[in-house]
Amino acid sequence: MDRSIYVAMTGAAQILRAQDAVSHNLANASTVGFKSELYAFRSVPVAGAGAPSRINAVAQGVGRDLRQGAAIATGRALDVAVKGPGWIAVQAPDGSEGYTRAGDLRLAADGSLNDARGNPVLGNAGPIVLPDSARVSIGADGTLSTIPLGEKPDTLATVDRIRLVDPDPASLVQGGDGLMHLAGGGQAPASDAVTLASGTLEGSNVDPSTELVRMIALSRQYDMQVKSIKSAEDDADATNKLLQAD
Repeated sequence: MDRSIYVAMTGAAQILRAQDAVSHNLANASTVGFKSELYAFRSVPVAGAGAPSRINAVAQGVGRDLRQGAAIATGRALDVAVKGPGWIAVQAPDGSEGYTRAGDLRLAADGSLNDARGNPVLGNAGPIVLPDSARVSIGADGTLSTIPLGEKPDTLATVDRIRLVDPDPASLVQGGDGLMHLAGGGQAPASDAVTLASGTLEGSNVDPSTELVRMIALSRQYDMQVKSIKSAEDDADATNKLLQAD
C-alpha cells in the first residue's frame, strides 16, 4: 500500500515540475526574444535497497527551443532583431559575458547602450557608450552611427559596433540572470556572419495554443495521480476495518 502511495505521490510531484515549465513559457509568450523551455520525462533508477529495476519518471529540463520567433516591425531606431542564428553580446550582472536575442535596446542617461533589463551591450572594446547625438542608427552588421549634436543630417560618425556572436547551440546554457552563457564560462568569438534587422524585434517563439494543451494534459495526469493516492487510502481504511472486525 505504501509503495502505491509513493509511486502516485512521486508522479504528482514530477507533473507539478513539468507544469512549472509550461507556466513559465506561457508567462513569456509576449516577451521579446524569449526562447521556450523544453522538458521531458526521463526514467531515473530509484536509489536505495531493492531491485535495481525500480525506476521513477522524472521531469527534467532538456534545454531551450532556439527556433526564431516572429518578426515584429516597430520602426524604432534602437530596436534590432537577429536575422537567423546568432546572439547579441551583453555584460551580465556578475561581469561575465552573456548573450541575448532581445533587441529592444535603450540609451541610459550616461550614454551607455543597454538591453531592456539594463545589461550593457558589448562592443569592440567593452560596454558601448554613445556621445550626445541628434540621431543614432544601427547597421545590419551592428555598426553604430550617430549624427553629432549641431551637425547636419548627412554627417554620420561611426562610434562602435555591437558584438555579435554565433556559438555552437550545444555549448550554451541559461544562467539565473536569464541570459545565455557558454558552458564553463568564457567568451564566444565575434562573427561577421550574424546580421541585424533594424526597426524590428524578434517575438517570443512560444506557441500559446500548444502550451495550453500541454497544461490541460498535465492537469488531467495530476488528477489521476491524486485519485490513485485516494484509492490507496480507501483500500487501507477498508483493510483496517476488516482487521478490526476479526
